[in-house]
Amino acid sequence: MKKHFLNLKTIGLLTLAFGLITSCSDDDGGSTDPNQPTEDSRWITVAAARMGDNPGDGNGGTLVYSINSEDAKDPAVSIAPFDNGFIAPSNRTARLQSSEDGNTLFNISYAGDTGGNYTKYTVNGGQNFSKTGSEVSIAPYVGTAPRWIKLFDGDQTGAAVYVSNENEFDEDGKYTRTNAIMGVVTLDLENSIIKEFEESNIPLSPEEEAEGYYISRIDMPTLNKAGDKLYIGARLSKVDPNTTESDSDFEILGSKTIVLDYPSLLNPTIITSTVGHGNTNGYRSINAFEYNGSVYQANQSDPEGSHILKINSNNEYDNEYVFNLDDALGVQGAYILAWRPAENGKAVIAYRHDGSAEGVAGPQGFFALADLNARTAQKIDAIPYDQDFYLFQYQGFVVDGTEIYLTQAPVGKNGNIYVVETETGEVTKGAELVNTTGSHFIGVF
Repeated sequence: MKKHFLNLKTIGLLTLAFGLITSCSDDDGGSTDPNQPTEDSRWITVAAARMGDNPGDGNGGTLVYSINSEDAKDPAVSIAPFDNGFIAPSNRTARLQSSEDGNTLFNISYAGDTGGNYTKYTVNGGQNFSKTGSEVSIAPYVGTAPRWIKLFDGDQTGAAVYVSNENEFDEDGKYTRTNAIMGVVTLDLENSIIKEFEESNIPLSPEEEAEGYYISRIDMPTLNKAGDKLYIGARLSKVDPNTTESDSDFEILGSKTIVLDYPSLLNPTIITSTVGHGNTNGYRSINAFEYNGSVYQANQSDPEGSHILKINSNNEYDNEYVFNLDDALGVQGAYILAWRPAENGKAVIAYRHDGSAEGVAGPQGFFALADLNARTAQKIDAIPYDQDFYLFQYQGFVVDGTEIYLTQAPVGKNGNIYVVETETGEVTKGAELVNTTGSHFIGVF
């Protein structure tokens, strides 16, 4: 029999109805809430993206609902965030982050009148999220639709970025280059204040710029182990130098990353991989992680399939490290949509490939278990798949030791939480996720 969680209004009514009984109890031992995390547990916050105009677009807003990790692993538990969830303020899909212990949820609204507003919530279980601390807007620095991420520095700092572009011409009106200006702001997550803001030019090589290449999008700042450099992923675009029209049929260059001094955000340089080609900015999910002294980064739109790239402690790409997902999984056109390593260097990867079925919202997605040290990966067959299982907007995994929590549910269909024990590959089917028409789940936090 499934356990269905009641919303807070219902709980409140029941509490009033039975208040006399509980107040007259002579049990001096007190009571505990069975839904609260125990000493060995933590909150698992499920994020659900409601449909806007089209199935899977996620533009109808984001709802969150939290349960403890024991219930998250229990298939007899059923939760319905679209009915009972807390609305995370955002005009479109919220950009969420959580504290490492799961007790705090961080949100920066995306687009609309409140776009760029930072808020922080204490997680209390169910739909109960209590706003804590003050708010601050980063919109004056990086706009109302910011690309932001929480740095792995003990939940102290968030970083948001933007890039603007402008074509430049010589005195004869001939195109010379496209200038890219990067803005980076760091945010004190505890005290809700701006720490640093810097703008910088980020030029490519003269040869690349003469051909019309430029950095068109940046995202996913990542702090190195030493804490003195910030890596920012980049996407390259190109114009036709003869017409300045957008050029979509061009040679994909080696993957690039912007390296900045931290915390000053000064002295940007660009490093280039000779192993991977394509973009390193990711999309909705963190795209690079520090592990064992190096930073491991996914790339996208690589003609040879997505790679996991490695940046060494010398702040340069390790071009001896080759981890190609096409080769590891035996597929063509692998595209890493989101990923997260555990503390042992083993990771869960959300991906699609050229053989993915076309679903109602886009190509079908899958999960794989990868090993950064062995450079191996295999599809997780214990998780069920559906042609409408859409992972392009996937945002969050929860790492608890060597376990990784994730959500599985096709667009508009029910699904479950799953927990992957990365050491053994064992997969636990957990709580049921009740869906609604055209909507989907975008992860756990």
